[in-house]
Amino acid sequence: MAANRRPTLADVAREVGVSAKTVSRVLNEDGPASAQTREQVLAAVTKLGFQPNLMARNIRVGGPDTTIGLVIPDLANPFFGTVARSIEDTVRDRGLTLLMGSSADDPDRERALTDKFLARRVSILMVVPSVGAGHARLKTHRATGLPIVFIDRPGSGLATDSVVSSNRAGAHDGVAHLIAHGHQRIGFVGDLPAKLYTRRERLAGYRSALQEADIDYDRSLVANAHDQKGAEAAAGQLLDLADPPTALFAGNNIMALGIVAELARSGRKHVAVVAFDDVSLADALEPALTVVAQDPEEIGRTAATTALARLDGDHSRARTITVPTRLIVRGSGEQPVPAHT
Repeated sequence: MAANRRPTLADVAREVGVSAKTVSRVLNEDGPASAQTREQVLAAVTKLGFQPNLMARNIRVGGPDTTIGLVIPDLANPFFGTVARSIEDTVRDRGLTLLMGSSADDPDRERALTDKFLARRVSILMVVPSVGAGHARLKTHRATGLPIVFIDRPGSGLATDSVVSSNRAGAHDGVAHLIAHGHQRIGFVGDLPAKLYTRRERLAGYRSALQEADIDYDRSLVANAHDQKGAEAAAGQLLDLADPPTALFAGNNIMALGIVAELARSGRKHVAVVAFDDVSLADALEPALTVVAQDPEEIGRTAATTALARLDGDHSRARTITVPTRLIVRGSGEQPVPAHT
């Protein structure tokens, strides 16, 4: 075999002294072969560095690819990065490879990505749904056995498995924690669009904690932003009110970074803060950031194991699996109400 070309199926067959059909049978596990022949073929594959052309095989036999398609909103968001890594770690032993693309929370980009994944006949499709996206068109694929799992948010128009955080309960716990430390004026900084499932659920948790404590909901204390800079500006606007909040609840990790930046810029050291979702270096802040932590590793692991069970023949009804959050007390959420308020 020439040193500058890739080994072929014929090279493996020649090395073992069997037919190419026998080698194909061993590698694809689609026919009888003795244990000795199988051992010899696998040894030759390792020796020669042969790699089967999976795409060619898929086209030839009409089977699914050995990849998982994952659509997330933002490749730069560490939450989704951890979810993706956990999925990849969970499916690796099954010989599956994770392919990933970013929708930027745009339903048209989400559809284009899912169409590309479907065209290459992925074994599993996972999607973090965009606001306004419809998923009824995936019913046919779901009905023919393709495992489809929604992550972080439910989809629309398709009954399939979803894995989400306990958004409402977690936000309730975080706001109740601020109330327990004497705060009555609590601002909420959430992400846009307002129709986003996670934003709606977390705002509902914020409102339920206020109601439970007999504190009136004040719409002027709710602000929204698209990104960290917007969150910084939103926090500043809330704190510049005639009757400003003494505490802020951040609707996600990006909002939290904006709030922290505004407090540092303005020198407001006595505003209590609780964030939904942990942030990098939260312990290094002064005071350290109290958070309602999600478990992105468990979300990814649960999504992957659910999809693999479907791939293995689980035909039970679609279900929504809720992964619990937990309050991590570090200092920022325990600051008392300033004496002059």
